[in-house]
Amino acid sequence: MLLKMSMVTEEIERKFLVTSELFKKEASNSYVIKQGFLNTHEERTVRIRLKNDKGYITVKGKSSKDGLTRFEWEKEISKEEAESLLALCERPIIDKIRYEVKFGHHMFEVDEFFSDNEGLIIAEIELQSKDEVFAKPKWLGKEVTGDIKYYNSQLSKEPYKYWK
Repeated sequence: MLLKMSMVTEEIERKFLVTSELFKKEASNSYVIKQGFLNTHEERTVRIRLKNDKGYITVKGKSSKDGLTRFEWEKEISKEEAESLLALCERPIIDKIRYEVKFGHHMFEVDEFFSDNEGLIIAEIELQSKDEVFAKPKWLGKEVTGDIKYYNSQLSKEPYKYWK
């Protein structure tokens, strides 16, 4: 079996609500994602993701106080391994389509959620530094960086359809 590389990073990420579906016309790529959580402890999450035909296991640490950074370790696994591990995950499983939208000098990842989280659309942007300036597309709405209820691990515990 081919050895797959793993990555350890500290990601700097900002999240925003999306106000329209105009981003779909600007997307250069999209793919289906199914993901579940083996562990959703406040200090760490262990996520299993199936992205088209590739599997991943990811461990994320607790976010910084401002919600901008957190530890992340990810390793590619086989589709079969991901499917087996998804069967062990907490319910519900999150399903979404991720769109990649280049705007200015950055790539936005826009997640359109389905099933229990249908109606929720969130855009994320990864930055090189906390104070990095970036162009904001007109479909980008309110910033929700650091708001835990928008974390995928929380959406699996308290789906969008149950929010008041």
